[in-house]
Amino acid sequence: MNRVKFIYNPYSGENTIISDIDKVIMVHQKYGYTIVPYRISMEYDLSMAFKDIDESYKYILIAGGDGTVDNVVNHMKALGIDIPIAILPVGTANDFAKFIGMPQDVEMACEQILNSEAKKIDIGKINDKYFLNVASTGLFTDVSQRTDINLKNTIGKLAYYVKGIEQLPNFRKLRIKVVSEIENYDGDMYLMLVFNGQTAGNFNLAYKAEIDDGLLDVIIIKAGMIMDIIPLFIKMLRGEHLEDVNGLLYFKTDKLYIECFEDIVTDIDGERGPDFPLTIECVKQGIEVLGVLNTKKAPKNKMGNLIKPKGMK
Repeated sequence: MNRVKFIYNPYSGENTIISDIDKVIMVHQKYGYTIVPYRISMEYDLSMAFKDIDESYKYILIAGGDGTVDNVVNHMKALGIDIPIAILPVGTANDFAKFIGMPQDVEMACEQILNSEAKKIDIGKINDKYFLNVASTGLFTDVSQRTDINLKNTIGKLAYYVKGIEQLPNFRKLRIKVVSEIENYDGDMYLMLVFNGQTAGNFNLAYKAEIDDGLLDVIIIKAGMIMDIIPLFIKMLRGEHLEDVNGLLYFKTDKLYIECFEDIVTDIDGERGPDFPLTIECVKQGIEVLGVLNTKKAPKNKMGNLIKPKGMK
């Protein structure tokens, strides 16, 4: 028997996965797979989803946003479960799924997954937690955590921007110390992002990132005059390259140590991260993923996003 554990978050995005469950079952049934669903809820711990995992399970299919995927991966690592995963991007933010080329159409995504071979890709580790897309700290990093779930589900990504505007009065310099073999920084900053993926909030920031190079892409926005920072944010929002830009440090490394001397939180793909100090490292080929397009060779548009094959949404 070929079984697939289907872990879905009914609260992700606009709850669209609820109406698409039959499509998930239909496509897998066509390929000879049996879907075993597990619905994420507050009443039951996610670890219960893995109680029956054995050799009959070929992979774990995750339907949700970046935070849901991270949560599942962290449970798998804690339980020592080492089988491939696949992602259906149905959350408010689906940055990593888009990075690896997953279509938003559920039926097409299932077809892409079932017609692929598992690819070993890197994952990030921050202290004792894992993440697939980005870990961050500084201004705006707790926006997702402070955004009401109902507001998030009602107006989507706009909810993040509304909450971000509310934080503008708190725009202040933050003291941080970063140590790595490639680059060190000891000074003030506004925002720091450590990418395993490429995008945050659908903005292509870590455009040099690759999914299997064993390196993380680090972006530090240094503190300075607000008027000097505005052009930098404009370049970032436009998806323009960030080499040799005043006020910004961009480098790649496999491991870094971070101390912060301010009362700020860390964020892992929209969820609360660990407290300082932080050790962040890249776990090279730390997980297998199905449905991955070749992100090194696939054509990209001016914004740096993958141009998907004809027919994909």
